[in-house]
Amino acid sequence: MNTTFSFRPLLLALGCVATLTQAADPAASNVAYVSNQNGNITVIDLKTFTAGTEIDLGKATPRGIGITADGKTLVVASRDSGDVLLVDLATRKIANRVPVGKNPEFVRVRGNQAFVSFEPAADGGPPPKPGSKEAQELKKQREDDKEEPARIAIVDLKTGKKTAEIIGGMETEGIEFSADGKKIIITNEADENLSVHDIASGKLLKKIDTKPYGHRPRGIKMAPDGKSYIATIEHGNKFVVLDAEFNVVKAVPTGDTPYGVAFDRSGSRLFIALAKGKSLQVFDPATYQPVAEWPTGDRCWHFTFTPDDKHILAACGRSNEVVVVDATSGKIVTRIGDKKLPWGIVTFPKSFGSLDTP
Repeated sequence: MNTTFSFRPLLLALGCVATLTQAADPAASNVAYVSNQNGNITVIDLKTFTAGTEIDLGKATPRGIGITADGKTLVVASRDSGDVLLVDLATRKIANRVPVGKNPEFVRVRGNQAFVSFEPAADGGPPPKPGSKEAQELKKQREDDKEEPARIAIVDLKTGKKTAEIIGGMETEGIEFSADGKKIIITNEADENLSVHDIASGKLLKKIDTKPYGHRPRGIKMAPDGKSYIATIEHGNKFVVLDAEFNVVKAVPTGDTPYGVAFDRSGSRLFIALAKGKSLQVFDPATYQPVAEWPTGDRCWHFTFTPDDKHILAACGRSNEVVVVDATSGKIVTRIGDKKLPWGIVTFPKSFGSLDTP
């Protein structure tokens, strides 16, 4: 495999982010970028919480979204065209299109690389209900047709080329990295497991069965101290806690349909987006007890803190809005409407959220 991965201690990384932030165009700072599956990229001014001009992606169907640490390039997965769009944020134009494979979905940007999940066997529609006749028929069809599992494409953002692939399971989605930066952890929805892979070689290191806790693992996030991981089980109304060696040590009940997951900067609060529960559920990571539940909107799949940690913005797909919440009180500050099925959201400067970390 032709891929490399570099890891630096957290303090050094944060220092680099600060330096890059100072060097970036001030006009592009303190903004959020929202991918709309039925539209383009919305740019939100985080000083006023108002939507500015859109970034036109033509006929793309954007889902996964990430941003480089210098704030110069936006990385967007386009479902229907099977590629990743590299958007130059100085011009707000597509600078490059990188073919990755059928149905790209989740994007994580790390250094000069983007990690993008794509699903050759997916049909692009919503999955059937777990355990249903339709789900069983789909599983058998995939086995009979020997359909390909999902993969993680690794894209070199300097050359604009796909350099490697890591083989996942059926309907791979969530992506996270280990504390040492050498391993990647992914959620495999249809295979009902998490898998851990060596990034340099792509070798499968471990599989973690999630069927005992429910169906369809979705979100995955490492705690800021690097000692544990949280994975949401969408059709189990739970999240599981994994230790540093990727062993499940606890299963915790949640509200209805947990999806995106993120810690705050200090690691003292854990947030779970409840897609059908229409809220953000807040947990104490020391005890994993729920401490609050803040109303948001319908099917808020992903969310992010603002760079100053004072607010949370939730991309609520089915209510076609971005909901801005005070990160201390949980009160809704404003609703930014007129979106077209918002899927993901990231900020610059980079901040903590279900799709990104500083």
